[in-house]
Formats: sequence, C-alpha cells, structure tokens
Amino acid sequence: MAGLRYAGMVLLVIAATMAMTEARTIVVGGSENWRFGYNYTDWALKSSPVSISDKLVFKFDAPHNVYLLPNLYSYLKCDFKGAKLLAGAPEGTEEGFEVVLDQWRLYYFASSNDKDCSDGLMKFFAMPLPHWK
Repeated sequence: MAGLRYAGMVLLVIAATMAMTEARTIVVGGSENWRFGYNYTDWALKSSPVSISDKLVFKFDAPHNVYLLPNLYSYLKCDFKGAKLLAGAPEGTEEGFEVVLDQWRLYYFASSNDKDCSDGLMKFFAMPLPHWK
C-alpha cells in the first residue's frame, strides 16, 4: 500500500512538472478582455505566475491599444515617450493580438487612450519565470 502511495506521488509530481513546462495562451482580462473599467493589476496577480514562452492575447475594440512601456517610471507615470505600440484597434478585434513573453524581464503593458492608464486600470506588468524542466 505504501508503494502505491509513493508511486502515485511520483506520478503527480511528474505531471505537475510537465504542466509547468508547456507554454500557455492567456487572454488578458479573461472573459472581460482588454477594456476600460477593469483592474488589470488585480487580474495579473490572480493569473500569475506566467512563464517564459507564455502568450498573452489582447482582445479589444477601438479606441483602445496596447503599448509596451520601457521602464517602471513610465509605467507609474503613464509616460508613453519611448514606449512601443504593440497593437492598435484593428489588431485587437476577433482573435486578438498575441505577445510572447520570450525573455526573463519585466514587461509593462498599458493603453494610452484618454484616462485608460492614468486611472490605474488599463495597465499591468508581468515577470515571466523560467519553465521547470
């Protein structure tokens, strides 16, 4: 009986490890998508951890967009100087726009329209972790 428990635990650990090695596709905001009035910082905390090679999918309509901000200061101040536009309104419709988290670094995402970022809602950051092997 103890041998069966041990074998079951080993299989559980192997299955968990294998699950951690596969890249995931994550829709930003889940069923809420990328829209004004939703707290993406809370969403990011609940959806973490993310791993290197995971894909974030941004689905949205005009007038929203997705920028990659260069640093923490830009993120905190919603300063889009030096930011990279990843997707505008056409790219966010239907299947959405994918961002592959391909490096171990902080990614700062935000929307630049009106009060999207300055209200502290349409922005979040992610730090992908290496996959377990």
